[in-house]
Amino acid sequence: MDLFSRSWTALRTAVAELPDEYFSRPSGCAGWLVRDLVCHLIIDAQDVLITLVTPAATEPTRDAVTYWNLVEAPTGDDPLDALTVRLAAAYEEPWLLRFHLDDVGSAAGRAAELADPAVRVGTRGEVLTTGDYLCAYVLEWTLHHLDLIAHLPGAAEPPAEGLARSRELLEKIAGAAFPPSFSDKDALLIGTGRRGPAEAEKAELGSWAARLPLVLG
Repeated sequence: MDLFSRSWTALRTAVAELPDEYFSRPSGCAGWLVRDLVCHLIIDAQDVLITLVTPAATEPTRDAVTYWNLVEAPTGDDPLDALTVRLAAAYEEPWLLRFHLDDVGSAAGRAAELADPAVRVGTRGEVLTTGDYLCAYVLEWTLHHLDLIAHLPGAAEPPAEGLARSRELLEKIAGAAFPPSFSDKDALLIGTGRRGPAEAEKAELGSWAARLPLVLG
């Protein structure tokens, strides 16, 4: 629960500190500008709020690891992705995106802090404990923090604990561990296809390199 809050606060702070001109630059999400990514974060924050007030009475069907599915690489045809891009453009001014993310994002953060980790909630047709749901989102926040600063040298990175926990989650999702020589950040970037492995890294990955990237959905 605490790691969710720290990861989310760090990501929202990074957005708040972005110069206006960076909103029209590419992000680490292929095909998305920074403004598109920030718009996606607003939608994510809304999803967190909705889920936290959607109690479930049945036993959990997923946990922090199995919340995520490995899916095919996006083709660009997904209607929600297209909507995100159009919606982001409609904001026109970066300060509007910052304001909306701060408004909805702060509410999502407060709701997470007040939530009982043992309470079961429903989302995407599945049931999780609140604690597992928020833990799963540490991976989401951490990856998108890396996307946000992908082309912004010197920007503050995600919390080290968030990077470590996200690597752990990704390895459990994949059912295999990255080489110990990989930093947590590099394991996440290479594992999810945000950058390709160098020849030496590919050699360390061995046969596992053929399974990459791991696309989460």
